Amino acid sequence: MEMPKANPAILAKRSRVIERLAAVVAPETLITDEAERRAYECDALTVYRCIPMAVVLPGSTQDVAAILRICHEEGVPVVPRGAGTSLAGGSLPTEDSIILGVARMRDVLEVNYADRVIRVQTGITNLSVTGEVESDGFFYAPDPSSQLACAIAGNIAMNSGGAHCLKYGVTTNNLLGVTLVQMDGTIVEIGGAHLDAAGYDLLGVICGSEGQLGIVTEATLRILPKPEGARPVLMGFDSNEVAGACVSDIIKAGVLPVAIEFMDRPCIRACEDFARAGYPDCEALLIVEVEGSEEEIAEQLAVITKIARKHNPVELRESQSEEESKKIWLGRKSAFGAMGQINDYMCLDGTIPVSSLPLVLRRIGEMSKEFGLDVANVFHAGDGNMHPLILFDANKPGDLELCEKFGAEILKLCVEVGGCLTGEHGVGVEKRDLMSVQFSEADLEAQMRVKDVFDPCWLLNPAKVFPLQASAARRAA
Repeated sequence: MEMPKANPAILAKRSRVIERLAAVVAPETLITDEAERRAYECDALTVYRCIPMAVVLPGSTQDVAAILRICHEEGVPVVPRGAGTSLAGGSLPTEDSIILGVARMRDVLEVNYADRVIRVQTGITNLSVTGEVESDGFFYAPDPSSQLACAIAGNIAMNSGGAHCLKYGVTTNNLLGVTLVQMDGTIVEIGGAHLDAAGYDLLGVICGSEGQLGIVTEATLRILPKPEGARPVLMGFDSNEVAGACVSDIIKAGVLPVAIEFMDRPCIRACEDFARAGYPDCEALLIVEVEGSEEEIAEQLAVITKIARKHNPVELRESQSEEESKKIWLGRKSAFGAMGQINDYMCLDGTIPVSSLPLVLRRIGEMSKEFGLDVANVFHAGDGNMHPLILFDANKPGDLELCEKFGAEILKLCVEVGGCLTGEHGVGVEKRDLMSVQFSEADLEAQMRVKDVFDPCWLLNPAKVFPLQASAARRAA
């Protein structure tokens, strides 16, 4: 994976840039020591690393505006960072860039239960949003696996989803408004506390833009009343393909579970060892959750379990208590961490039509043998958002490059069957050079023109999203 070389002219004025930044932020929020900067050299995609020129951790929208204004005047690239949980290298710095992290911006600014909204600074973690309102019977729906750590800023940047997005949608479906700071320091309010259909849908442009267009410092989010009840059911099958076919049949039946999660044997074993969730010993596992009143839950589960039985499950078990349900979900939420204790891995994020699950799972198994690298599958099966974990040894020469080639073939397959490169992790650097697989030159040009409008000098989050060759002229200018 290639990154652009550092600009010597920018490196030469590092001292001046730091001096200017020190004049507008508190001393403890400006990090210049190399050892401390090293903590920001990567995000959760740890195979790629680079130490930034400096790190700034502002506390307010006005601070962010002042920092960006200086960097714009000096021509210094800025890499936005939430909590650093990106699995696509979305906040990977360059040597001549400044990291601007919003981790200190964690305030809850307003809670309005009458209108079912909450306004927050975007450094707050995903789970903390629900924590703020759950005692009053509300919750924030998007729930990425990293929700304990990930920041709302990153959720907006990547349009994150989670296990329950099948029913509640992803971030864009739960985002009502943002405060955006542009690269020149201009502060813009987009959207609001209610449906805003006037003018262009700029909120839709910003959500999922991966820090390419501006830095979101505040957000107004939709909160929902907690459901009356919820119950997961475990379904064990003797092959990935059969489990995939079961998912397709559940979706075709018209019933809408709140979540359908898939795990294969390597993930099942790792999660069971890690969380003792009570998972069955099988080749493939589905966690299907429904919610509502007791009558609604029973009605939905009757349809779902009837479909499951047609696929001859080796185990079919409903949760019998809230404690058991929590264990079931703890296991699933721990999947990435559990696998990380066993192997280095690269987590992909391709999304496919649900009807293609059996075919794609079979082809991934075949490619695993062709490349000689094992794969563990864990993903949001209900909306076809796949997360194959390609296992490799980072200390073995050539293994990372082989892993990258394998991953590229899986993502090409996703596009081939009518899917896309990413469902919720974003493009970052990981999928950047595969964008031409999904988009034509004209498509990419149209997207780059949008960035031209918001960030004419191409200083925000450099070397992400767009193939380096396609964006070379703009970055050079």
